Amino acid sequence: FMYSFTAGSGVVHMTGGGTALVAAVILGPRIGRFYDEEGNDIKDAEFPPHSVALQVLGTFILWFGWYGFNPGSTLTIVGSGDVAALCAVTTTLSAASGCVSAMFTDTLIGLYLTGETKYDLTMAMNGILSGLVGITAGCAVVEPWASMLIGIISGWIYVGASKLLVKLKIDDAVDAVPVHFFNGVWGCVATGLFAEPSRIAKAFSETGHAGWFYEWGNGSGDASLLLSQLIGILFIIGWTVGIMTPFFLVLKKLDMFRVDPDEEKVGQDIVHHKGSAYDLATVDQADIDELNEMRVTCNVHGGEPPLSQER
Repeated sequence: FMYSFTAGSGVVHMTGGGTALVAAVILGPRIGRFYDEEGNDIKDAEFPPHSVALQVLGTFILWFGWYGFNPGSTLTIVGSGDVAALCAVTTTLSAASGCVSAMFTDTLIGLYLTGETKYDLTMAMNGILSGLVGITAGCAVVEPWASMLIGIISGWIYVGASKLLVKLKIDDAVDAVPVHFFNGVWGCVATGLFAEPSRIAKAFSETGHAGWFYEWGNGSGDASLLLSQLIGILFIIGWTVGIMTPFFLVLKKLDMFRVDPDEEKVGQDIVHHKGSAYDLATVDQADIDELNEMRVTCNVHGGEPPLSQER
């Protein structure tokens, strides 16, 4: 058996995402996320992002860096230029597909549930990262068309996993678990499904087993590569949980895992850096009420729904 990955959907992203999941479960949610100070449930409480512009900038910096991460994992351009080029192409297609998939899936869900069409940039940016994570394992061994499919499914996985964590009341402030853990798992599985034989031979000088879809298409049904990927996934999960669970439990026991509740409410920027990093002032509610009244009476902008500061 051969566990196959090019740049680390499993050993890098699954490990990090699994660590984040263990930490989130042990640490518990932020104050006011799912429960109030008395422990009562809070429904649909959300923390608005501090700066969507910086989020977009950071996402594109990461995307750019991924071209060193994936094509750079060939370790040399001499003699491996075509493999590195394929890595760059599949990385680009998967990221773009994940962006479109996540954003429009979330838009359609919102339209179905509320009747309103909204486009969430956070979904788009995390969709990009999900597509990047999903393609990282197989970027050198899948065809461009398969990378687009991997990216689309990565976007769906991100949206579903993000909503699942909220349902389970696991507070993941930046959706690291859906992006890195769940799509790290998918990236490993996708390699076991879509790895093309000639691409494997060129990238790894290995001709034993191909992706299950290709084996099935050739009439053999050999799932050895897919099985190897699944075993690798289970090993990484076991290793991560086994190592990180006692680590975080010790930190919690020593009271070194969470800041003081008062500091948490105020924010670490103010506590440790002499001021807030962002202008968190909200729009004057009186101005919003005035605009809403004008919309109702004058049917401004085609009768758009009333505005609110809540997300």
